[in-house]
Amino acid sequence: QVQLVESGGDLVQAGGSLRLSCAASGRIFSIDSMGWYRQAPGKQRELVASITGGGTINYADSVKGRFTISRDNTKNTVYLQMNGLKSEDTGVYYCNIDCVTTGWVRRNYWGQGTQVTVSS
Repeated sequence: QVQLVESGGDLVQAGGSLRLSCAASGRIFSIDSMGWYRQAPGKQRELVASITGGGTINYADSVKGRFTISRDNTKNTVYLQMNGLKSEDTGVYYCNIDCVTTGWVRRNYWGQGTQVTVSS
């Protein structure tokens, strides 16, 4: 099995910063893409940012210039640095990975979510 453990969510004032982390562990052979999604109350889950194994990065238009995604392949960890937070960034942030397990099976996994609340 593969486990994703997220951390870093918190309550912060508008304009503030947070750094989210997501560490993957378990029967992982390799990780391809890693990403962060968020879900605001009453809304669908949406992609915030993603990074491939080759380093290709994609951001939602709403976070470009404010958020930075990065990964540490030695730790199987993905980070999301969030600066200039706005109230509309409030939501539950989920980590997602696409990986190959040690059983040579490609799987997609989700973390349990971490709450980010931005007060205006």
